[in-house]
Amino acid sequence: MLRQGLRNIGDMIRLEPKPFAVGAAGAMANTAMTLFLSFVVGWVVSAIAVPAYENGEVVFGTVMIGVAALVGTSIIRFSTMCARRIGAGVMMFGVQAHWRRQITRRYLALPVSWHQKHPTGTLLSNANADVEAATRPLAPLPFAVGTLFMVIVAMGAFLWIDWAIALVALGMFPALFALNALFATKMAPRAKRAQELRAEVSAVGHESFDGALVVKAMGREAAETERFTATAEDLRDAMIGVGRLRAAFEPAISGLPEIGVLVALLVGLARFEAGAIDLGQLVTVSFMFSVLAFPVRAIGWVLGDLPGSVVGRRRVDHVLSATGDMAYGDNELPDTTTPARLEFNAVAYAYPDGHEALHEVTFTVEPGTTVALVGATGSGKSTLAHLAARLVDPTRGTVTLDGHDLRDLTHASLARTTALVQQIPFVFDDTVRANLALDRPGLTDDRLWDALIAAGAEKFVAALASTTETGDPDTSGLDTEVGERGTTLSGGQRQRLTLARALAGKPRMLILDDATSAVDPKVESQILTGLKDSADVASVLVVAYRRATIALADEVVFLENGRITARGPHQDLLKTHQPYADLVTAYERAEAEREFDSEFNDTDLGDTDFNGTKHNEEETTA
Repeated sequence: MLRQGLRNIGDMIRLEPKPFAVGAAGAMANTAMTLFLSFVVGWVVSAIAVPAYENGEVVFGTVMIGVAALVGTSIIRFSTMCARRIGAGVMMFGVQAHWRRQITRRYLALPVSWHQKHPTGTLLSNANADVEAATRPLAPLPFAVGTLFMVIVAMGAFLWIDWAIALVALGMFPALFALNALFATKMAPRAKRAQELRAEVSAVGHESFDGALVVKAMGREAAETERFTATAEDLRDAMIGVGRLRAAFEPAISGLPEIGVLVALLVGLARFEAGAIDLGQLVTVSFMFSVLAFPVRAIGWVLGDLPGSVVGRRRVDHVLSATGDMAYGDNELPDTTTPARLEFNAVAYAYPDGHEALHEVTFTVEPGTTVALVGATGSGKSTLAHLAARLVDPTRGTVTLDGHDLRDLTHASLARTTALVQQIPFVFDDTVRANLALDRPGLTDDRLWDALIAAGAEKFVAALASTTETGDPDTSGLDTEVGERGTTLSGGQRQRLTLARALAGKPRMLILDDATSAVDPKVESQILTGLKDSADVASVLVVAYRRATIALADEVVFLENGRITARGPHQDLLKTHQPYADLVTAYERAEAEREFDSEFNDTDLGDTDFNGTKHNEEETTA
């Protein structure tokens, strides 16, 4: 544990060498002046106080020298203390920022499958609590370095003054280090358990907050409270265990230097009476031991924080060393606006647990056409959409775009050419403009409004202008804050906003994973028809459920258990493939029932589509 902790400290020093040098230099200068103060106090006592007591006279010049020495030493100690603390703070926060950036970059580089196996709360804990635990020894580190320097210098001074006093110091410091080593050994498993529970509490809390609507709708507040309470109490018990161990060891760690002062004073008095040292040396030794007592604790603070630091660093390294990066190639697609050609060639995909979701899937989305993926739940439709956007790679076979294997394309080229819009929209806690543009260059307000019109979202975005206090009435709707995850918008509005985000980049291949499920069927039909008739025509791969949406496709690919069992135009499949006809009819019947039920809802709760009509309650609550 000590070896790993010291290695961790060495790694952090290499990350921020300059602040550490400033802090350590300030600490060593501070301790040097503290030791020098011991000699100044000894000289003041022997050269000023004792003669004044014996002769009844005070030499003004000598007194002024003593005052100047004490004041000057104090000023330098204050300045060096500031340098020590500033260096320690800059170093610690610099290392924390470095690791948090690395962790965030690693999160972004790792594939979706890796994130699916790690709770969000745990990932937040890795970037926050674990980083803080790993860097905790850095705060007292310069102080501890200065203390080590002080101990070395003090040992030299003790040996110079008297060998017996030096033996007292030689016995105190090894005992202190041995006690800290025992403390670190006992603390390590407790610190590890506490860090794991911090992550669990964060995970449970994040899940409860993220699913607040489900919790409230299902009346699960009490159950969620009980679940969080149980985890929080486990963390409480673990932290109490850590506190109890600290309570047992820290008094001994703090008291050992004080005992050393008493022993040194007794030995010093004996040596003074024996004539081995004079009064000034006795005062110097006593003062030096007293000023050493507190700084020596800094070494204990560093050693005491090492177990938690090692555990935190292991959890940080678990993220930084995670494998599975999705490597990109060097091929670039031409910078053109013509629709792209997407082809699946004998594609198979298996999940990490070995379950194969797709089997030898082969089909093509020709340039400018719309292909609908239809199938029962679990048939592999969303997996195909993820493969087309290269969120995952096939286990076998290839997915090509304009004849290029997706794995051979650069990330920028793939992102510029394709756009995936998923069923569950994600909206950032920012303005409409920021959510649409995502800092992509060249996206003017005119381009954003064109995308909103194509997505059937321009009416409700323009209406958002009334919620802003300032701005041009023609554009201020883009400046409206939409809240965390778009809480000020309905489900259908969020879906249309994310669709407009994809269209703003003029993709050549648009992938819609049931991306308009929360939108009124008539509006959905108008949106998809508008996409086909748009000047910026794109090839479209759409996961579809509604019959009206499926009918707009040039070709339908029907999936059953991860295999293509039928392909062709919608009307042909209705006549020739009974499983397809049964499924689409079931979809249509369920849709009709939902539309019938929605007629009894308050239409004022609905959205307004881009023709100015009201949506039903279904879109708002979907």
